[in-house]
Order: sequence, then structure tokens, then C-alpha cells
Amino acid sequence: MKPVILLGIESSCDDTSAAILKNGAILSNCVANQDAHQLYGGVVPEVASRAHQVNIIPVVDMALKKAGVTKEELDGVAFTRGPGLMGSLVVGVSFAKAFAMALDIPLVEVNHMDAHILAHFIDEPKPQFPFLCLTVSGGHTQIVLVRDYMDMEVIGKTIDDAAGEAFDKTGKLLGLSYPAGPIIDKKAREGEVKFEFVEPRIEGLDFSFSGLKTAILYFLKRNIKEKPDFITENLNDICASVQARIVSILMNKLIKASKQTGINEIAIAGGVSANSALRAALQTEGAERGWNTYIPQFQYCTDNAAMIAMAGYFKYQKGIFSGQEVTPLARY
Repeated sequence: MKPVILLGIESSCDDTSAAILKNGAILSNCVANQDAHQLYGGVVPEVASRAHQVNIIPVVDMALKKAGVTKEELDGVAFTRGPGLMGSLVVGVSFAKAFAMALDIPLVEVNHMDAHILAHFIDEPKPQFPFLCLTVSGGHTQIVLVRDYMDMEVIGKTIDDAAGEAFDKTGKLLGLSYPAGPIIDKKAREGEVKFEFVEPRIEGLDFSFSGLKTAILYFLKRNIKEKPDFITENLNDICASVQARIVSILMNKLIKASKQTGINEIAIAGGVSANSALRAALQTEGAERGWNTYIPQFQYCTDNAAMIAMAGYFKYQKGIFSGQEVTPLARY
């Protein structure tokens, strides 16, 4: 039987990525980052879309060469249809459509959030169905009940801001560069949890981070008024305290979801799943509660095309393709 070789394309935000998958195995996963957004303290959609136009052809070419595959060997193109920034998605979707049309091969649209979850099937160990996945990124915070590769139900979600936003907005208040999440993580390891931030009281399995962001803002204003050098003198401890509260909010809801569903197969995914404190908390709780826990490799936590190719592979096997009329969806 001829092997299935897919090109995966990811362009939902500011990273341009391409990957090659062969029969469920990732042969290459290339990413072009955009440093320009650091100047603005956040992703500028117009800047991001223009950079995707510059990066996409070299990144795809690199992915093919690293995999030792020619474009004529491809059996399909899997691409992120959404959710994401519309300008960024347009570049990836347009390229995927043109590439597939030129080669006369199928198009496979992928939901970016589903792909984060299905990144767990790139490497061993792989979760058993059903499992719970805490999916946390700059734009999303969800608890998903995963019954099968294409049978997922969101059972908890943020009612306002995402966990990643809480990290980035806190970083901005502290004068840290963008993206602030990894910087806070690093500084937190050198600090102690000395400051208390109240955990939001939200019913059910939903999350809220807007109140926490406001509490951090007022906390900093109050202390800076009393002592102008407060942030400089306490930066590591502030980072440790903020991170501890964000992680506790996430873990407490995940524990609640496990109790309600009776599921002990527990995974995390998305950009924030690269956070060392969250990864450690999952492993600690897992050991205490008898969970089987799953954490992706770092390269599969942030936005990447390998997860898009993997998600596309499961749809390709079932013959679920898109036509040339497909358009990007900022909200999928």
C-alpha cells in the first residue's frame, strides 16, 4: 500500500510553519518566528500577515527538503482554517489552495484547537479514549472531553480572557517584553510565592481571568505608590505569585472535571502547556490522584504545522476533504 504523505501548513497567528507527515510519522516541522511584534507588546495583525507572505514559501521548501520529499510525492495538503487572525489565515489558506490545485491533490481543513489536542498522537505515550485535555493558549482556555479523534466536546471554557492573556498582560504591567509568558516562567523559578491573589469564584468548569488581571493591576499600583522601586525589587516573587495563581486556577478546574466525568486520562495542550509550573503541577496531581498524564514535547505546544498535519491525517484517512471554495474562519 502506498504511504500517505501530507504537507501541513499553520498560519493562525504570527508563526509560519510547515511540516511533512508520512503515515502518521512527522518527518519535518519547520517554523519561522516573527520578532517584530516585540516592539509593540503584542501581535500586530497587519505585520503578521505580511510576514507570512514573506515566510511561507521558504518554510514549505525547507520542510520538504528536511523530510527528503518532493512536492510531487505529496498526497494532500492539511491547513489551519481557523480560529486565528483573519489576515494570517488568509495567507495560509490561499497558499494551501493554490498548492493543492497545482498538484491536483486533496485539501484537508483543520481546526487549530483540535490540532493542539491531536498533537498528543505524534509521539508516545498517547492518551487512551476518552480523555480530558486542558487546552491553554494566548487566545483560548478550554477543558475538552475527547471521545475520539474527531469527537470532542468543550465542557469548560473561559468566559472572558484566556490564561495566556493573563500572562502577557501581567508581563506588560511589569515592563517585560512580548511574549511575556516564558519570561515570567523563567523569573518565577528564581522567586517565591509571597503575594496572594484571590482565585475567581466561577461556577461549573468555566474559567475567568479578567478579575485576576485587574487585581494584579491594582496590586502593582498600590505598592508602587508606596514604594516606586517595588517591581524592580520584587520582580521574581511577583512572577512566582502570579504564575502560581494562574496554574492553581487551571488545575482546580481540571481536578473538578476529572471528578465529574470519572476520567483519569488527563492531557494538557497549547502554548501555555509549555509552562514549567503547569507541567509540574499536572505531574504532581497525576501522581497523587492516579491519573495517566500526557504533556506534548515543547515544539508541539506552541503553534506548529506538525499538529496540523497529524489532525489532517486522521481526516484524510476518512476521506474528509475540502473544496477550493473553502475560506478562512477567524472563529471556527
